[in-house]
Amino acid sequence: MSNKKIPSRSISRRKFLEISMKGGLLVAATPTLLSGLTSFRQGDNPGRSIAIDKSTLSKVINKALERGGDFADIYLENRISREISMEESIFNSGIYGVRQGAGVRIICGEKTGFAYTDEIDEASLMRAAEVASYVARNDGNTITPVDLSTAERESYVSVKRPLEEIADEKRIEIMQRADQTALDYDPKIKMTSINYYDQVRSRIIANSEGLYLGDELPMIMFIVNTLGEDGRRRHMGRQRESYHSGFEMFEKVSPEDMAKKAARESVDMLVAEDSPAGTMDVVMENGWGGVLVHEAVGHPLEADNIAKEIGAFTGKVGKKVAADCFTMVDDGTIPNFRGTINFDDEGTPAQKNVLIENGVLNGYMTDILSAKQLDMKRTGNGRRQSYRHIPIPRMTNTFIQKGDDKPEDILASTKKGLYVQSLGGGSVNPVTGQFNFTCREAYIIENGKKTKPVRGATLVGSCMDIVSNIDAVGDDLDFGVGFCGKAGQTAEVTVGQPTVRIRGINVGGSRA
Repeated sequence: MSNKKIPSRSISRRKFLEISMKGGLLVAATPTLLSGLTSFRQGDNPGRSIAIDKSTLSKVINKALERGGDFADIYLENRISREISMEESIFNSGIYGVRQGAGVRIICGEKTGFAYTDEIDEASLMRAAEVASYVARNDGNTITPVDLSTAERESYVSVKRPLEEIADEKRIEIMQRADQTALDYDPKIKMTSINYYDQVRSRIIANSEGLYLGDELPMIMFIVNTLGEDGRRRHMGRQRESYHSGFEMFEKVSPEDMAKKAARESVDMLVAEDSPAGTMDVVMENGWGGVLVHEAVGHPLEADNIAKEIGAFTGKVGKKVAADCFTMVDDGTIPNFRGTINFDDEGTPAQKNVLIENGVLNGYMTDILSAKQLDMKRTGNGRRQSYRHIPIPRMTNTFIQKGDDKPEDILASTKKGLYVQSLGGGSVNPVTGQFNFTCREAYIIENGKKTKPVRGATLVGSCMDIVSNIDAVGDDLDFGVGFCGKAGQTAEVTVGQPTVRIRGINVGGSRA
């Protein structure tokens, strides 16, 4: 998105639409201008429909391959977004964004040439193809592109209330309801931060294999943060919900429930003691706890590092890598989930990929390049942040499959340990599999019961330890949403798990 900021008082709607066709526009509003700014309807923007014909795209593909290559593709994107922020019960910003452009890629053996343009017209696309071809050039033979033919893909995203038909008063009302509920929860809640974001992303993909297809993906993300304070300590609680959906998301996502959950965390954690350190059993609550396996196991199963013969799971397909009770899935077809895609950003259909089944490694998550390098099938995991980025293997909706244990039995049979109710930030080294995660909300387990809250707990270990030491998997699978960072790109993902127990994980704390 361009960094151009234009005062909303000084721009006419006609000028707005003209600029929006030139790659990117960011309009920022003061609170008093918020309603005027957000009155723009997405349907008013002529750039929403990407105006380019197949014959032009065929010319660009031929241009991309004129210096040699095994494969070429064009990714065209138009993204229209709204973001509204509210802090301390005051609306402090509103941003309406329009971004449009295209990326051209050539694969030639192990080399990849890539260039992008912020303008979608024949001259700009041909120039991008020429630049990319210099990088991937090959004096040998090149493939002959197949004529473009429109492909059909099953859609896993349904919309009942299109975002462009929703008055912004409705968005603001949702935010105000969450804010008031949080402040009413307890006098210790001193401040809230409410963020609303939605977007509609339109895509067209064409490649040298003859593929031509496109779709439109709406998405909403809603975040509630609450600050609890008792005069001695502070704690920030958080709840996030996000779906590929129209505004009907709020028919099943209650802003009041989200606010109460965030506020409860803020208040309960004010009395937290310093966490003990050492090796202990850890019970992880269902839902957002799945981010641990996303990081510790999911990233090492992405095939770009596997193709380089690095990473903890290299060469282990068909081998036992985890406990018998452990099955891990990446599924881009779950209706309307945040990580759901009809097809990836290379045009490969979304799929359900069982990565580890009953402890045995079935395969990896691939994009076109890594699938070619490993002589494996394409799994529909080639994703990119925007048209300015090349696709790389990325997760979609990744989770531990539900088991047979009852969550209450898992806790009751754990004599001593740590109950992790919510994780904070974390990272993993995909080569070594080593990870570390902070616990945002955690409790001591004593005699099979969750007791006093603790702060400062950190989970440290390796992916192989995690998957080998899980000995109980609940029947209460649930999900959480987030952003996934890799190689300088972010992706929209869903993570999930039932309640699980990990025997003997290293816990870093603030007291021995």
